[in-house]
Amino acid sequence: MCISVFDLFSIGIGPSSSHTMGPMRAALDFVESAETGGLLAGVKKIEAHLYGSLALTGKGHGTDVAVMMGMLGHSPESIDPKQVPAYVKAVTEKKQLAILKLQSVKFQFEKDIVFHTDITLPKHANGMMFKLFNEENNVLFENIYYSLGGGFITTDSEYEAKNASPGKSSFLGNNIALAENKNPVPHPFTSADELLNICKKEGLSIAEVVMTNELSLHPLGLAKTKAGVEHSLLKIWSAMKDCIDCGSQRKGSPKSGVLPGGLNVKRRAPSLYKKLEKIEREKGVADEMNWVNFYALAVNEENAAGGRIVTAPTNGAAGIVPAVISYYVKFHNGDDEGIKRFLLTAGAIGMLYKYGASISGAEVGCQGEIGVACSMAAAGLCAAWQASPGQIENAAEIGMEHHLGLTCDPVGGLVQIPCIERNAMGAVQAVNTAKLAMIGDGTHRISLDEVIKTMRETGRDMMSKYKETALGGLAKTARIGVNLPSC
Repeated sequence: MCISVFDLFSIGIGPSSSHTMGPMRAALDFVESAETGGLLAGVKKIEAHLYGSLALTGKGHGTDVAVMMGMLGHSPESIDPKQVPAYVKAVTEKKQLAILKLQSVKFQFEKDIVFHTDITLPKHANGMMFKLFNEENNVLFENIYYSLGGGFITTDSEYEAKNASPGKSSFLGNNIALAENKNPVPHPFTSADELLNICKKEGLSIAEVVMTNELSLHPLGLAKTKAGVEHSLLKIWSAMKDCIDCGSQRKGSPKSGVLPGGLNVKRRAPSLYKKLEKIEREKGVADEMNWVNFYALAVNEENAAGGRIVTAPTNGAAGIVPAVISYYVKFHNGDDEGIKRFLLTAGAIGMLYKYGASISGAEVGCQGEIGVACSMAAAGLCAAWQASPGQIENAAEIGMEHHLGLTCDPVGGLVQIPCIERNAMGAVQAVNTAKLAMIGDGTHRISLDEVIKTMRETGRDMMSKYKETALGGLAKTARIGVNLPSC
């Protein structure tokens, strides 16, 4: 397995990893490929076609804006979220788009980004096609991409070459091809059973197995040193903390108390933070679970506003891991060593879901987002507490077992209702899950592998309207009156 922990925990922007970050990366990859092939000089027009879930909930997720940013040459990692409105305004007013800031073409936002709400491409629910045209309106270059959840993308040909199907890991993480043959890892695993056997045979913890593999993967240009990987892990944690601080308005300029999109959802994290601080200051006690609620709300309100975020493993579930780490730090004197164990172990669990099932709400429902994040966070917390591999695997299994069948039904296609509160629920459940696992010795009846298989099958059996289409479930009951964002 060649998924890196830094593919699962990647810094980007909200509100969605599969509908914002993935499409931005795909559009950027497309225009960069065209530029590499010497095709931009003759280009007079560019189009983007969105299908399936990307078309049905793309407006609410900002997919059209994300695609435009990718065409301009921006990536989720580098773009300043505060500058996005200005970029959009410039393009829409001038009706011109400078591809990679190199080749200016005519561009009409409402016409050249097409939402095919009645078509789903056969290989994946999150499909998109990009086209470049010459002066005679002939197609110079086109390609199909799929956004697989968590910001992972793949082209149609790559998907075909790897003979992938929903739930299998044919992907590009962070626009970087993960070359299995070039960078073999010393401890490959594709199942929890294999991972536990490696731990037993080698006398290693799960975190140590992942660290050893990371040194071989050489992700994101990191130096092949343990110190380099550890530095990057703590950088991820720092970005998570910054997101909490921004969401609580402890950092950055004051923000509107109402989230964008037309649902008029109020930010609750800032006021909750003040209340919790007052309780501690006046009564000398801390409301542990409400602190967990606060951390999760702060992250996902910031995500809903399109702020800087860390996928964990997706944007829609990005609040759970930071909330549980924050709980560990505040209430259990957590230190950097524990945080590193947490992230490496949580990453290992995320890899198992990415390989054996899916982390895409459009494929398997919200069990693939909130459920996976809860499973990862529970395992990570156990690792921070120096639990055994068996206890960690048990925690991951419990975390998913009680999220099986969870639908993805965002109202208006916005990552707000029920997504924000769902992160708080998942974070609280992850803490309790870890505590339950720590009571036992790691032995249990249902294995994590069996739960992952069940989750995959449940997702396949789930009706498509419950998988990030805004056509069923809670989304259907509240569709009237939703004013989707437009540019």
